[in-house]
Parts: sequence; structure tokens; C-alpha cells
Amino acid sequence: MSSIPMEDGKDEEANRLLRSQSTSSPPKSLYSPDEDDEEEVAFEEREKILIVDLNSPEAIDSCVVPPFSWKKLWLFTGPGFLMSIAFLDPGNLEGDLQAGAIAGYSLLWLLMWATIMGLMIQLLSARVGVATGRHLAELCRDEYPNWARLVLWFMAEVALIGADIQEVIGSAIAIQILSHGVLPLWAGVIITASDCFIFLFLENYGVRKLEAVFAVLIATMGLSFAWMFADAKPSGKQLIIGLLVPRLGSKTIRQAVGVVGCVIMPHNVFLHSALVQSRNVDPHKKSKVQEALNYYSIESSVALFISFMINLFVTSVFAKGFYGTKQADSIGLVNAGQYLQDKYGGGLLPILYIWGIGLLAAGQSSTITGTYAGQFIMGGFLNLRLKKWMRALITRSFAIIPTIVVAVIFNTSEASLDVLNEWLNVLQSIQIPFALIPLLTLVAKEQVMGVFKIGPVLERVAWTVAGLVIVINGYLLLDFFISEVKGVLFGFAVCFGTTAYLGFIIYLITHCGILPSTWWSSLSKRIACIRT
Repeated sequence: MSSIPMEDGKDEEANRLLRSQSTSSPPKSLYSPDEDDEEEVAFEEREKILIVDLNSPEAIDSCVVPPFSWKKLWLFTGPGFLMSIAFLDPGNLEGDLQAGAIAGYSLLWLLMWATIMGLMIQLLSARVGVATGRHLAELCRDEYPNWARLVLWFMAEVALIGADIQEVIGSAIAIQILSHGVLPLWAGVIITASDCFIFLFLENYGVRKLEAVFAVLIATMGLSFAWMFADAKPSGKQLIIGLLVPRLGSKTIRQAVGVVGCVIMPHNVFLHSALVQSRNVDPHKKSKVQEALNYYSIESSVALFISFMINLFVTSVFAKGFYGTKQADSIGLVNAGQYLQDKYGGGLLPILYIWGIGLLAAGQSSTITGTYAGQFIMGGFLNLRLKKWMRALITRSFAIIPTIVVAVIFNTSEASLDVLNEWLNVLQSIQIPFALIPLLTLVAKEQVMGVFKIGPVLERVAWTVAGLVIVINGYLLLDFFISEVKGVLFGFAVCFGTTAYLGFIIYLITHCGILPSTWWSSLSKRIACIRT
């Protein structure tokens, strides 16, 4: 995906496009101090990690990508692992356990391909950030008129709040488990809110220290769920069949939709395009940009492979223990630990606490990345030059205050929390087009990406994947509203909102000329014929 062959005769054209790109949208990393005072940037120059060049002729030639270096790969390692946290948040873990309990091993193939689709989207996000020197929220600020920009910002914030509520509730459930139930859900929410200050503390010590903490949290998840996997001893034969043989039954469609729907997190698309700017890469040098894209592709692939294995562990454990049982339909994030304890018992370390430790690591890491993403989203769309502690506090308050209210209201029963989770999944599904459509629009624009715009084949594949994800999530929305929407007034409000929602999606698609004019005119004629 990241390899771009370039003949010697095209070097002059490449340099022209790179110069054109820098003139129309100059990278933030090259702004002067005076401009820095006016423009929001993802990372200040002093915060970026210096990528040391090897003293070789290839490194001097700006048109030749330097040879592979393990040292450089290590320097570029970090952003992909922070991005991968969104594939391991409590919402994903709940989707995994329900898929395993209800569908057994039959959806493992879908989990694998959904992760591959998610990897492709995240690599495109990283491509935008590296090639332009700006992150997606900043580019959207320049690409769309003010009213559309504000709507996109609002949608991104709503998606972030919905994801953060799930993550904070997941952490609070883990704290409740590990405290033997002494701490109620609302107390766990308040404790989890302190991650804002942990994040600010770590950020003061540099990006690498923050990335190291996330590496520890991911390792904690990996060890915890691998331990569970070893205790449960799932069937190796069934696991391999589940990975290699596509199966989808009528009774497992909802779980299948959940598996795919959890992969693309709107705020994560914005986040990854900003995280890659933590490395000092000159977007004016084609070879340096290509080198960075190569290393980020390797790093992100490894990170998502690890996240896939963790999700596979969780799905397999619940498939082995609860598939075909009476408890399968009633398992959720709240009672999963107790079900595991009743099924597999204690051992050296009770499985209930292994689950609690893994869930806490997932919740804490995802809430911190949510705070990180919130800063970039707010700063990028609104061009706010606030101090980091102020921006983090505002971003955190957006999620924590409604989460505390939710924890108090929905703490009455497990069923009420499951209903809440369904509504939050719907909220996430609604926001997906407002991250994917701008990303795919911008990554294919020569005026924005220069020579690093994606080719027509990759563009078609990306739009196919995006369309598939949007349609699958649309099915989830339709199924949910059919079962939940009751009353004429509520139904009218939903219809009105759906019309406005679809209208904005159509505007985003047609804004940059993605659809051919002949296609759009024929569609308009058909709509007119239907109305008459």
C-alpha cells in the first residue's frame, strides 16, 4: 500500500507536486514561531522524536528511500500501538465475549478480516498525517465550509463521548470486581477520571514515556487474556476451522454486525493521523515521507496483529465455556467475570481477577487515548491554542460528567447497563461516515497529498471497505430502531433526524466530486421520477 514506484523522468513532476502541496497547505512542523502562536499543532518541534539518518549516499539522495534499519523501526514504533488500543477497548471485549458465547468459534474469520479492514483504514489515516504534516481534523477545517466543519466537529465529539462512556464504565466494572464489590460503579468512574492527570503527568516526560506506559498496559492485557486462554483450553481444531472457514448463521447476524462495527472507531481515525506526527519527518522530502510510511505500515501491522490475538483469546474462551448453554444470551461485561469464575474456578489466581486485571488495563488505556484524541479533535477543528492541561480537562469533562450521571442512573441492574451499551453502540455507528468519508476524500486528492495520493485501485478498495462498514452499521441501526422506537412523536423525531443525517452524508460525498456528475444527475432524475 505504501510503496510508490517513481521513474527518474518523473522526479521533476514529483518535486513540483510536493512544492505545490507545501504552498497550499504548509506543514505545521515548518511553521515559524509567530505562526505557531496562531495555529494549532499536534506536537511542538521540541516534543518530536528525532529520526537519526544513517551516513550513506542513499540518505543524502532525497529521491531514494534509505535501506531498512531495525534502529529506525524502533524509533518509529509507538503510534501504531496507541492506535491499536481502540481495537481492545471494553466495547470490543464485550463484542468478543458475546460473539464467542452465542456464535462459538464461527465468527473468528470475520474478526480476522474486520481487523484487516481496520488496518487498511488506519494506514490511510497515518498516510494523511505523514504526507501532509497535518492531522485529519486540521485538514477538515480547511476543506469544508464553516457550517460543515462545525457539524463534523460536533459528530466527532459525540462519537468520542460515547466511546469514552463505554471505556470508563468498563474500567469502573473492573475496579468493582477487583475491590470485591466494595467500590460502587460511580466510585470507579471517579477513580478512572484521574487518568486525565496521569496522562498530563506522563506527557510532560515525553512521548516515548507515554508510549512505554501503553506498551505495559497492552502487555498486561495480553498476559491476562492469554492466561485465561490457557486455563480454558479451547479446541485448537475448532479455532482453526473458525478462522479459515467462513460461516454465518441467521441467529448470529447481530453478533457478526457487532464484530465488524467495533473495528472502526471514529475518534481513532482522527487520532492516528496526529500520532504519526510525533516523529520529526520532513514532508517536503519524498524519500523521508516514503520511509516513514514504510515503517509505520510495519509497526501498525504488528500492533493490530497483537490486538487480533487478544480479541481471539477472549472470543475463544467464551466460545469454549458458554456456547450452546443457557447463560449464553445473558452474558455481558458486568457479569462476565462471575460467569468465568463459576465455570473455570479458582486455580493459582482466580480467573475472575485475571479478567478484572485485563479489563482494567483495557479501560484505562482506552480512556487515556480518548483524552489524547479529544485534544487533537478539538484543537484541529476549532484551531484552539489552549494549554494542554486546560484542553485535557475540557475534553475529559465532556465524557466524565455524563458518565457519572449514567453510572448512577444505570447502576440498578445488569440489564439496564446492557441497554445502555446498545444505545452507545448505535451512537458509535452513526458517527462512522463522518470520519471515513473525509479521510477517503482527502487521501485521494492530489492538491492535499501530492505524489502520495492513493491510486485508483486502492481508492476503489477503500471505498468498498468503507461502504461495507457503513452498510453493516446501517443494518445495526435499522434493527435497533425497529425494536426500540415506540410512539408517534419519537418515530417522527427519528425520521426527521434520519433525513438530515442522510442529507449530510450525501453532501460530504458530493462536496469534493467523488461521484461522477453523470451518476449524480441520473440519480436525481430517478428520484424525481419516483416522486412524480
